Amino acid sequence: MADNPVLVEVLRGEHVESRHRGAFVAMDGDGTTILSAGDLERPVFPRSAIKLIQALPLVESGAADHYELTDSELALSGASHSGEPGHVRTAAAMLSKAELTKNDLECGSHWPFDTGASRHLFCEGEEPNALHNNCSGKHAGFLCTCRQQGWPTGGYVGYDHPMQEAIRDAMTALTGAAHGPDNMAIDGCAIPTYAIALTAMAKGMAAMASGKGLGKERAAAANRLMSAAMAEPWHVAGSKRACTLMMQAGAGRLYIKTGAEGVYCGILPELGIGFALKCEDGTTRASEAMAAALVAKLLPDGDPLAQRLSAMARTPILTRKGDVVGEIRPTAALA
Repeated sequence: MADNPVLVEVLRGEHVESRHRGAFVAMDGDGTTILSAGDLERPVFPRSAIKLIQALPLVESGAADHYELTDSELALSGASHSGEPGHVRTAAAMLSKAELTKNDLECGSHWPFDTGASRHLFCEGEEPNALHNNCSGKHAGFLCTCRQQGWPTGGYVGYDHPMQEAIRDAMTALTGAAHGPDNMAIDGCAIPTYAIALTAMAKGMAAMASGKGLGKERAAAANRLMSAAMAEPWHVAGSKRACTLMMQAGAGRLYIKTGAEGVYCGILPELGIGFALKCEDGTTRASEAMAAALVAKLLPDGDPLAQRLSAMARTPILTRKGDVVGEIRPTAALA
């Protein structure tokens, strides 16, 4: 098993205080590797980084059209949102269109990622519910699909439920990787997740980007979901979140999505490129720097977006008083 290279350093003063190893790969729609480093075949759980593919059955089934889902709602169906009031309202609206409620969600609940939203709930003496779960939009999309298809809405998170079978079929078709009991575990939101290679993730993203090998209907569904996410990046993550900020900077040129434990997947539509990366130790600060630096490296020299993302890949280390005393930065392997 190959060692992953150091992709991000954390400096305090002029001294390297921490190092983060990782792996990445970018591919085109023909399966050609454009750029890579590290151990690409080590199985990795993509977690939430592949929600765009998980949302394909929502569109392909006709449920998105049946319930007249908006771009905001489609973006939320592939989101790991911050639980801000707008996210909660959008998830509730999706459920309402299918004559369902928060009580039908099987994702569990947690306090919102957004500290302001959590503070508001606490000060009002309220507890978070399933709508505040960062995956509630994805689960609302699952429930819309189940309702429109006539599948049971109860137990939709189970491995043998038709909803999860449809997701597995889509994931297998796009990534070319096996999705079954042997590489399955349970994600934080209770649905199955499957450990696959970074090359498989990048292949799936490249297929979403190019439409090659997908067939007319699936290619249209992929483009619709990708376009909705890029049009409504706040609904994919939230205020001051890295995914949102990078897509806002991209202004329709970049789709990017994080997953737990330092995974990122993304698409550069105009180049037909899909990519995937993993920060080996799962650290968010490092995976965000890796993601921004990788996209910048994939873009043409002199591209203003590349310059913006290169800047986003470097984060100052501050004292409690706000003085700059260090930096999080990509290494030469990415810079």
